[in-house]
Amino acid sequence: MSRPIIAIPADIREFDGTSWHAVQQQYVRAVVNAAGLMALLVPALEDGNDIDAILDRVDGLLVSGSASNVHPSLYGKEAREVDGPFDPARDATSLQLIRRAIDRGIPMLAICRGIQELNVALGGTLASEIQDQPGIWDHRKPQNVDRDTMYSIRQSVFVKEGSCIAAVVGPGEVRVNSLHRQAIAATAPRLQVEAVAEDGTIEAVSVIDAKAFAVGVQWHPEYWAETDSASQTLFVAFGDAVRDYAAEKEQPAAASLRKQPAE
Repeated sequence: MSRPIIAIPADIREFDGTSWHAVQQQYVRAVVNAAGLMALLVPALEDGNDIDAILDRVDGLLVSGSASNVHPSLYGKEAREVDGPFDPARDATSLQLIRRAIDRGIPMLAICRGIQELNVALGGTLASEIQDQPGIWDHRKPQNVDRDTMYSIRQSVFVKEGSCIAAVVGPGEVRVNSLHRQAIAATAPRLQVEAVAEDGTIEAVSVIDAKAFAVGVQWHPEYWAETDSASQTLFVAFGDAVRDYAAEKEQPAAASLRKQPAE
């Protein structure tokens, strides 16, 4: 059996005077090297994407982090300049993919911006510049450092007993990295909180009524997915769920071929 393929929605980036559809290499590497899958990058389009046509051809969905933020109008707030930068094409692509993947029982892992998109897609809201709120730590990435230091594992999150993620990494304290200035405010009705930071910031969720693996994390397991045990275990679990889905999808197709009359 060939490796299953997962979709990763792209961001719009400006290079050389034109727009590019881009995904950071660290997500693709984690998918290939830690999860044992292949990646298909989905162009970010404000309109024109056939979401079901895309999902028909893949076995999973990874919703990556990004420097941009979900536009506040999508969760009932007015946009301020400080809330940016924004990527409307990414919003339009990711939110549709998330909703349809959940409806169809396609495995999904959402990371950083991805967990925020997951919450908004299902009716939740976000808080901006959380480091300015009383009692909330500064979860933003360190400035003027190399990428390994930027993504260093330096924060504790506490995984709830009996949660979906507890079945993967175990309950209790897990050490992770932290690079965000937005976070979940009101949790979407269909989401269950799986882990929180010491300051109460929501760090992981799962979809309550999901037919398959459907988890979002606020940290960045993809960066250390080949070397850190908890990060690797999360990607292995996602890969296993995708392989299970792909195998189930192949069974009806194989049965249909067997029923075809011989020529």
